[in-house]
Amino acid sequence: MSQTDNKLQQLQEIFKDHQTMLIVMQDNPDPDAIASAVALRKLANTLAGIQCSIAHGGRVGRAENRALVKYLGLNLRSLDQIDMTQYELFAMVDTQPGTGNNSLPGQVEPDIVIDHHACKPLTRHCRFTDIRSKYGATATMLLEYLDAAGISPEVPLTTAMLYAIRSDTQDLGRDSTKADVDAFTRLYATANKRMLSEIQRGKVERSYYQMLADALNHAVVYDNAIVTHLGKIENPDMIAEVADMLLRDDRADWIMVYGMFKGILMLSLRTHQPEGRADKVIHHLVARRGTGGGHPSYAGGQIPCENRSEKQIQKLEKLLVERFIREVTGNGKTGRKLIHVCGGKSCQTDNGST
Repeated sequence: MSQTDNKLQQLQEIFKDHQTMLIVMQDNPDPDAIASAVALRKLANTLAGIQCSIAHGGRVGRAENRALVKYLGLNLRSLDQIDMTQYELFAMVDTQPGTGNNSLPGQVEPDIVIDHHACKPLTRHCRFTDIRSKYGATATMLLEYLDAAGISPEVPLTTAMLYAIRSDTQDLGRDSTKADVDAFTRLYATANKRMLSEIQRGKVERSYYQMLADALNHAVVYDNAIVTHLGKIENPDMIAEVADMLLRDDRADWIMVYGMFKGILMLSLRTHQPEGRADKVIHHLVARRGTGGGHPSYAGGQIPCENRSEKQIQKLEKLLVERFIREVTGNGKTGRKLIHVCGGKSCQTDNGST
């Protein structure tokens, strides 16, 4: 019996004699969280007739993610508007209790946790857990569950799961396993390719371009690393999106992007280095101040700052940048601007061109 077959039997035991379940995602869910939640709902509906709600505590900010939610026809619930007493079971996908990136009330212990990030201490107390930190996407795990249960996902779910794997592994280019490749290949055969293309080209508001401009204007190069900040933001997904964009720089091996969202300092790290461990670096940065996690090539963290003054926040940001630079470059070298704004005049860039 495979690992997933065994886990499916355990999961069915938990489903037994229950009628309702709340599935909790990250506060600002990405495609992997969204697709995995829908897949778990499909399992619960089909195997046990359980009615499920899918909820999160933030917003779906990235244009592609909003397009995915619209395509799936999802009615996502806000956790702060949910009566927890209405649900018999609680599940978490692509996140875990105590990670700081979800808003499940602390007094609610989830019955089910399925995730591809490193196992957190609170997770070990839950009734059912399946944590596979080497997998590139939680959606890959859920596809294995659907297969083990003999359930064929409909085209919208197939398309969502394919997009989830593509997104979390950067088209299988980062932190992926054979399981992810196999899942990707199978899903691609039946996914809606036209809709996949439309999701990837989700429409953005014009404020998006101003945020990109600000991020580039604030970007500073330290040897093989780039650091930038977005200031106070309304869309926390932009932090990760800018980090992904800056990693395309041909001389950068490390990226750090941070911004303030509703009193929380949020950080995203990215690296190209084969031996890089973004997950370890983020833990060093947020240790004793907040929470963080991720994978060798990408990671994120959060530090609550509601009780800090503006001056204290600035001091914290400076400290985090200094620690990051020492961690990834081995020195505290002074940085230089990534781009140069010259007021319309010709000016020399970092590569010597004008």
